[in-house]
Parts: sequence; C-alpha cells; structure tokens
Amino acid sequence: MILQFLARYFTSQPRLPTFDELPSFHDMPGCGWIWGENDQLGTVNLLSDEIVQRACREEVRIGKSISLNWPINFPEKPLFHRHAARHETHLIHGYDNPALRDDTLFLNPQSGSQWDGLKHFGILEHGIYYNNVKASSIPVGSVDCTDPKAVDPASLKLGIQNWANHGICGRGVLLDMVRYWETKGTPADPWADRAITLNELEECAKAQGVTFRRGDILLLRIGFIRKYCESTNEERDQLATLEVDLSKFAGIEPTDDMKRFLWNNHFSAIASDQPTLEVWPVPEGHLHLHQTLLGLWGMPIGEFFDLEALSQFCFESKRYSFFFSSWPLNILGGVASPPNASAMF
Repeated sequence: MILQFLARYFTSQPRLPTFDELPSFHDMPGCGWIWGENDQLGTVNLLSDEIVQRACREEVRIGKSISLNWPINFPEKPLFHRHAARHETHLIHGYDNPALRDDTLFLNPQSGSQWDGLKHFGILEHGIYYNNVKASSIPVGSVDCTDPKAVDPASLKLGIQNWANHGICGRGVLLDMVRYWETKGTPADPWADRAITLNELEECAKAQGVTFRRGDILLLRIGFIRKYCESTNEERDQLATLEVDLSKFAGIEPTDDMKRFLWNNHFSAIASDQPTLEVWPVPEGHLHLHQTLLGLWGMPIGEFFDLEALSQFCFESKRYSFFFSSWPLNILGGVASPPNASAMF
C-alpha cells in the first residue's frame, strides 16, 4: 500500500527542466515561463494539493504556531522613501460612546513585512514583467472596482490577488544564517553590503540537518530585525534618510550558481528578514536578482519577515522545517501585500 501511494505521488509530479535546460531571455539565462502563456502564479504553481497535503501531514505535530509578521508600525521610518503606515482609531460616527470604535489604516504594503508581487520588479531593460507581459500594457493609478463583475482586466493582470486566492502554503524551511555565522565566530553585519554565497547556504543547511524538497518555501534569517531592535533611534533614522543607491544590506549573491541552486531545488517562494533579499547594492557586473526571481520565474520574494521567534524555537526544538501558511491581502491588481504568514509545528 505504501509503494502504491509513493508511485501515485511521484508519478503525479511532472519533471521540471533544470536551470541549464531553460532557455535564455535575450542575454539572461534561466527563463522559467513554463506554466502556460496565461499563467499568473509563477512558482506558486509548485504548491499543488499533494505538496500541501504532504507538508501538513508531516510537519504539523504539536500544534505550535509562530507569527512571522513584523507589526505594520515598523520600521517607523520606512526605507527607500516609502510612506510610513498610519493607524488611527476613532469613535463610530454618530455615536458618542467610547465603547464603539472603528479604525483606519493607511498603508504602503511594501513599507514593512511584505511579499513582492509580479508587478513590482520586471526585466528593466526590456520593459516587461513575468511571462512576457509588457509593462506598458498595465495601467498605473486607481483600480476601478465599482462593479465586481467588470473590473478592468488590464489592471488585474499579474495582481497580488492571484496569490491571495491560491495561498502560499506548504513546507517551510529556515536557514538561520545569524546563528550559523555566530557558531563559526564570524558574525556578519546585516547593514553591510555582504554577499551571502551559495556555499554558506549549503553549509548552514548541512549544519542544521536540512534537506530540501520540491515546493519548499525558503526562509533566510540574516539579522536585520534583531539589529533594528537593538539600535538607537538615531541609527534607525540614518537608514531611512539614505538614498536607495547608498543603502547597504547583506543578502544572497546574484550569481548564476545561486540562481541554479534556487531553481533546481524548485522552491516555490523565498523570503528573509532583510529589506532586500539580495545583497544591496547589486555588485558591479551583475543584474538585480529580483529580475530573475520575479521576472523570469514568478517567484514570490518576501522581505522584512520577522524570524526571531521562529529561529529560537527551531534552535530549541532542533526542527528547521514546518508548515508555512501565508494568505496575502486580496487586493485586486495589487503590486504587493503584507504576508499574513505563520509557521506551524
């Protein structure tokens, strides 16, 4: 019976091309537009019912849940000149009673914990987004939602609502780079332009006893949120006042070997606690890794995920895999969203 199940499971998973088998888009290797010309999910397609079912069955054992969302209030002064979240509470109109309240939230979905969606960062030189969608074909401005049955299809194209309706749920894996570096006696500054190499990721995975599976959501703890919480207000303010090109953050290297690793392991999504998943600024001679992940693969990029409580529990329990659940906001035509994410053990 077990053999029948395994045969049914594995035969239902079609073989995917390796990174080196993918075609190039102009001079960019590894074009992963493999899900059909009308696809708007990208690598979220990897999160099939079978993948999710297996992750839930194997990972949820004790009922422990950990939030991965930094409060939307942080950072209080967002980076890259984005608008800060503003939260107001007020009494319900028409009632002079302090026990009746509403609140209002003004939010740039990319000021804090976020998923970068498929309309956030395209292939800049060619002016296209994922799946060869011309950026010029998608309007900018307010999305008309007066009639739920007649929303402009052009505004909806590649919107975050596609991931919101599908969910980004499956097996999550944490690579705790902070603890890995500290164990080696070489702590790294998350606010420096340090390129994290493929060799470091693989060594960390080996030290933690982690192996990867198709459809995994990869989480990287690099240390931004811990340092932010330990810093002075003056140090935090300096981050917000820097021009984009002058900011410096540790992140994964934008090399072909790193792309090969991410694609060949068939991760469905990747996230870290940094404001930029990739090393910032991008090293000379390299393109933004965002262009490959979002533009060529349609892979969700998570940033500012709060991984502090997760890392502590993983360390104490010696478990670095878990059931990951994320339901982005259902914003029609949205560019990005808070992740609404959790890890369950």
